[in-house]
Amino acid sequence: MNIIIVGCGKVGKNLAEQLSEGGNNITVIDNRPDHVSDTTERYDVLGVVGNGASHAVLEEAGINNANLLIAVTGSDEQNLLCCLIAKKAGGCQTIARVRNPQYYAEAPYLKEELGLAMVINPEREAAEEIARILRFPSAIKIDTFVKGKIELLKFKLPEDSPLCGMAVREIAPKLHCDLLVCTIERGEETFIAYGDFCFQAKDIVSLIADPKTAITFFRKIKHKASPVKDVLIAGGGDITHYLCKSLEKTGIGITVIEKEQKRADALSDTLDNVNVILADAINQEILMQENLDKKDAFVSLTNLDEENILLSLYARSVSQGKIITKINRIDFDQVIDRLDLDTIIYPKNLTSNHIIRYVRAMKKTIGTNLETLYQIIKGKVEAAEFIVADECPLTSAPLMELKFKEGVLVAAIFRNHKVLIPRGSDRIQVGDSVVIVTNQMGLHDINDILR
Repeated sequence: MNIIIVGCGKVGKNLAEQLSEGGNNITVIDNRPDHVSDTTERYDVLGVVGNGASHAVLEEAGINNANLLIAVTGSDEQNLLCCLIAKKAGGCQTIARVRNPQYYAEAPYLKEELGLAMVINPEREAAEEIARILRFPSAIKIDTFVKGKIELLKFKLPEDSPLCGMAVREIAPKLHCDLLVCTIERGEETFIAYGDFCFQAKDIVSLIADPKTAITFFRKIKHKASPVKDVLIAGGGDITHYLCKSLEKTGIGITVIEKEQKRADALSDTLDNVNVILADAINQEILMQENLDKKDAFVSLTNLDEENILLSLYARSVSQGKIITKINRIDFDQVIDRLDLDTIIYPKNLTSNHIIRYVRAMKKTIGTNLETLYQIIKGKVEAAEFIVADECPLTSAPLMELKFKEGVLVAAIFRNHKVLIPRGSDRIQVGDSVVIVTNQMGLHDINDILR
C-alpha cells in the first residue's frame, strides 16, 4: 500500500517504522527538515519537507496514488485539514489524530462530513485501557476481542503463586478453568506456552479466557479479581478527564490531585462525583494526607515522565494497591520496563497500534477479515482476531489434522454467542471469530498460519 504520514513526531516515526517493515510504501511529510531527514535516514521511507495541509506538498508526496493518509501532527486543526484536502485531491482513506475533548466529542460528525476512516484520540485510548485495568487490578494489561467477549490478560506471578512449578497442561484439570495460556516472559526470553512448560516466580504470563472464567481463575490462584474501590490520581490532564468520566459510572471513589488552579476548577465543574485537590502531587505529605497508603489504586498522569516514575516508585514503597504509570516517551521503554512499575501506559504506542491495526485490516483477503490486532510482546508476539467469512483451508479439517507453522496457537473461537477454548478435535467453521496468537509477525490472512 502507498501511505502518506503527515507529522514526524514520536507517533509518526513509530508508524513509519512499523508500516515500512510491513511492506508498505511510506512517504512522510513535516515542515521541520531535521525531523524528515532523521526519519528517512532511520527507516526505508521517502520524505517531503513542507506543510501537509498544502495541496502542492501533498501532490509532491504522491497523494494521487496514495491508498491512505495518516495525519498525526501536534495540531488537531491541521490534522483535520490535511485529511480534508487529501480526500478531495486523491480520494484516499484518511485517519486524523484528534486530542481536544471538544473536537473528539464530535468525532461521528467529523467522520461523516470529512469522510474520515478513523478519528483517534490517544488520551481517550489511554483512559479506556486504565479503566479496564482498574476493573481487574491483578492484570498488568488487558486486551479485548469480539467486543469484550474474549479477554487477553497479562499478569506477573508472585513468589508464592500456586502456579509456580505447575505445568501449563495442569491448569485445566487442577483448577477446572477452561482457558489458554499463550505466552510466558522470563527475563529477556519469550516462550509460546506449550503444555509441558512449567511456571516460575516473576514470570509474566499472558492468557486468553472469557471474563467470567478469568475472574474464577484469578480467585483460585489467590490474585485480586474484584475492581478497585477507590483510586488516587496525580495530574488533571485530558487522560484524567476521560478516565474520571468512565469511572464515575462504576461507583469507584476518585480523588484527583492537580496543581494548576484553572485545570482543577475545570475538573471540578465537569465531574460531579470526583474529589479534586488543588496541590502538587510530588509532595509526599499531600499524598499521605490523601491516604495513598490505603487506596486500592494510584495512577500517575502528570505531564512529566520523570515525575510519574518517581511518584509510582514512592507509591509502591508505601502502598499494596494497584500502580499505573503514564509514560509519554517511547525511546526508553526497555529501560523503563526493568523498573518493575506494575502497569505502564504509553499513549503514543496505543495510537500507533490502533492505526496499524486498521492498515492491516485494509489488506484483508477474500474469505477472512482481520478485526482486531494487539502486540502481546512488542516486536515478538501478537494476537489477531479474524472473522472466517467463507470456506478456506482452515475449515477443511479438525485442528489436529492441520499443519500449523511453528509458534502458532489457535487461542479461542467465538461461535453462537459462546467462547470456545479449542482442542485438537474442534474445527473452525464459517462465521467463527478466531483469535490467533503467534510469533509469526505481520499476518494479514488467517490462512497464513498454515505451512
